[in-house]
Amino acid sequence: MSGASSTQGQARPSGDDVAHLQEIVDPETNFRSVMGFTARFVTVLAFGLSAYHFYTAGFGVLTEVIHRSVHLAVSMALIFLLFSRADSLWTTRSTIATAFFSGCYLWISWNVWTELELAAAAPESILFWLAVALIVLLSLPNLTGNRIAGRGESGIGPTDYLLMIVAASFSLYLIVFFDEIFIARVGQPIARDYLMGALALILVAEATRRTIGSALPAIGMFCLFYAVLGPDLPAEIAHRGFSMQRIINHLYLGTEGIYGVATGVVATFVFHFILFGVVAQISGLGQLFIGLSTAIAGRFSGGPAKVSVVSSSMFGMISGSTVANTVTTGSLTIPLMKKTGFRAPFAGAVEASASAGGQMTPPIMGAAAFVMAESLGVPYVELILIAILPAAFHYLSVLLSVHFEAKRLGLGALPADQIPSALAVARQYWHLALPPIAMVTLLLMRFTPFTAAFWGIILVIVASYIPLLARSVGVPALAGGGDGNALTPRRIVGAFEEGARFTLAITATCACVGFILGTVTLTGIGFKLSAAVLSAAQMGADLIALVDPFDLISDRGAILFCALVLTAMACILMGCGMPTVPLYIILSAIVAPALLEFGVPLLATHFAVFYFGLLSDLTPPFALAAFAGAAVAQADPMRTAFIGFRLSIAKLLVPFMFVYSPALLLIDFEPGTFALALASGILSILSLAVGFTGFAFAPLGKARSRILMLCGLCLVFDHVPTIAVAALVAIAILASNFRDARRAATREV
Repeated sequence: MSGASSTQGQARPSGDDVAHLQEIVDPETNFRSVMGFTARFVTVLAFGLSAYHFYTAGFGVLTEVIHRSVHLAVSMALIFLLFSRADSLWTTRSTIATAFFSGCYLWISWNVWTELELAAAAPESILFWLAVALIVLLSLPNLTGNRIAGRGESGIGPTDYLLMIVAASFSLYLIVFFDEIFIARVGQPIARDYLMGALALILVAEATRRTIGSALPAIGMFCLFYAVLGPDLPAEIAHRGFSMQRIINHLYLGTEGIYGVATGVVATFVFHFILFGVVAQISGLGQLFIGLSTAIAGRFSGGPAKVSVVSSSMFGMISGSTVANTVTTGSLTIPLMKKTGFRAPFAGAVEASASAGGQMTPPIMGAAAFVMAESLGVPYVELILIAILPAAFHYLSVLLSVHFEAKRLGLGALPADQIPSALAVARQYWHLALPPIAMVTLLLMRFTPFTAAFWGIILVIVASYIPLLARSVGVPALAGGGDGNALTPRRIVGAFEEGARFTLAITATCACVGFILGTVTLTGIGFKLSAAVLSAAQMGADLIALVDPFDLISDRGAILFCALVLTAMACILMGCGMPTVPLYIILSAIVAPALLEFGVPLLATHFAVFYFGLLSDLTPPFALAAFAGAAVAQADPMRTAFIGFRLSIAKLLVPFMFVYSPALLLIDFEPGTFALALASGILSILSLAVGFTGFAFAPLGKARSRILMLCGLCLVFDHVPTIAVAALVAIAILASNFRDARRAATREV
């Protein structure tokens, strides 16, 4: 294989290389390099934020608004220190973006200022317009075009520190004047409250723009336009319109917007689990997962690719970040895949596709899962149990695609000398498995998620010292791995700082999502969009009826199918450059009410949207996970992204299974219904994997491949005759292919 020869001797990326790749690919971790006083100040702020959350996880949180305000105040300060301006050069694109956002910031400021009828010479007016001018000025691209090096320390100057103070001020204001705002004059804001609220809207949008790009804050700005301009819009989406004061009162001085459910979930649940994942990874838990994965899957055909899938599933249990999962496990598995004959784009795509499941892999799922639990009022421990089967379907689809691709290419297992003993791996790293086991046990015992995370972090620190203690007391059999991963105070500070850094982008994202949620609740647009989805789905169902003369698909089934196709298309289009959390929140608000009209359980609808959202990191042209895999594999990013999306085609139909057969999510569970849905689901994934690969036991040919893909599609419905026909055809094709392979093997002998 040419791929093998070209990669012999390829060096595995170092830890620094992996971190650098993650910064390049993922804008959420593209921090400015800070030095000197700024570096020490950032460490103090970040460690303090993590320490605060660690304390509240064990001993209880403050009042809801104060707790969220503390979290947002420190996070906003860190964002404007660690993330440089959204655009680094005066290009056509950056000029348009800058003009748009600067105009939006000035529009918000002018509207609220004129509505308040403040005098230009009033102290509040002067301070307000000085702050707005500073924000607009520092939203412009850097004149030097350098994102990192610049004036002072890493391009950070006095104006940046001033902007940091302004960014933290709108949350500190709620903390300092909490009694006045929410008790003494609740419902009667004064001019100062509205001015701080206007700054909050502007700074949240700018912080989101710096951390993840312009897509989400642009949607947030359009939501504000929609709320103000309601009477001037077409009748289908028109409403009575709201003043900027009313909007600020809704989004800033309550829990429907910036300080809403999304921000609350980050401050109360997500932060603790991200911190646990970072601490666990630094302690060496990833080495246990990689070792066990190699021992389990390395001996089979296409061994390194299967190691990638298994290790990604294990790593996903402690990390809800797709890109972090890709670069961490991919730095080990992708070079191995290339050496055994997999093409570089395919190797990167396998790792990216497998890693996309980390956000739904229990026990530590992605931030969207916590938002779902909070929105639906479902205990997180129940969500963990419900997510087991969807996560299994995810990894099964990737594993089968990898298996048949390896068979088609004739790729073998890893060399025996590169496959460790599972017992030896367990003996070396056994102590690192104690914290996640204890944490899962606490969750199953109905302890709160943040309590489980609190004790999990403590146990990680304690367990990291077990090898050192075992050697000191003369029991080397219990020492396992070396004592180099003991979490010393310095390493704990570093882990706490890193954990806080990794939450900054999701904090800004969830605060900005508050614009969208607040607009939906204020204007009622969600119901109108749901009606539009139903109307479009009905038109699609009418077209299906024209090509279904035998009525194999019911009217309800056809409408549901079209509605889910529209949802998948929206996820794919909106997911281009948008994180999973806002994508899930936006679409669940639009699609969930529509599907409820057909009796689909709310949990099934939300899980379907959540699952579709996982594909956003694999969707060209902004496939962050695929780009990360391509960077590690040194492959073409777009080609890697398209291969990764192809590997995920089987996963695309899994949400259809949840909607048609809610028993898969343990909803209205009946053994017979569950068994039928499980069997048809597995056969559907198998048929799609074989159909898209064009190989099972021998080459299939185009005709049989396409029929298999059609069978895989039909197997997701809940109509028993349709399932039976599709299953019989699929099994017949696979049996025929097996017979052809046996005959070919007999002739060769």
